[in-house]
Amino acid sequence: MLDTIIFDLGGVLIDWNPRYVFRTIFGTEEEMDYFFENICTDEWNVQQDAGYPLAVATEERVALFPEYEQAIRAFYGRWEEMLGGPVEETVALFEKLKTANSYRFLALTNWSAETFPVALERYDFLHWFEGIVVSGEEKTRKPFPEFYQILLDRYEVQPERAVFIDDNLKNVEGAKALGMHTIHYRSPKQMAGELRGFGIEC
Repeated sequence: MLDTIIFDLGGVLIDWNPRYVFRTIFGTEEEMDYFFENICTDEWNVQQDAGYPLAVATEERVALFPEYEQAIRAFYGRWEEMLGGPVEETVALFEKLKTANSYRFLALTNWSAETFPVALERYDFLHWFEGIVVSGEEKTRKPFPEFYQILLDRYEVQPERAVFIDDNLKNVEGAKALGMHTIHYRSPKQMAGELRGFGIEC
């Protein structure tokens, strides 16, 4: 029997997209794509999610690509502008689940410890969780098994009694490998349908 629902945050409950900022910096989508594929890449950003200092990461990248200095400094310098707000339908589902059911609600997020306090202050629904495990605070991240294990151990969660929701397939597979039920999030409606498939009313 399931008793715990574990949410990812970015892309599921919170709309975060660096393109909101970089569309004001680059003239074309092609220039922006090149920047994300070669300069400030996903691989680079997740290093900071795992605890690497933002200032150090920025200076190192500027040293490698001085011609992109302005854009590189904008990545964390204008980070708050990348927050598009809550994913309203998912938050509404979360509220309905929390009101109507007796499940435990936890969050497991790849997020820099330096920027996460901004989200905590901005989004009231983050305080609805029993606990949130933040990669930047733990110095590891999804999909590494030890990161999921921190949450399981800290909150005494039995993996076979938990369902984990994430928009990143690699992260979903990481949770599944530890014995959790999983939902690869693609939309609020799809998530709700899969939760009902687990017998969770929403």
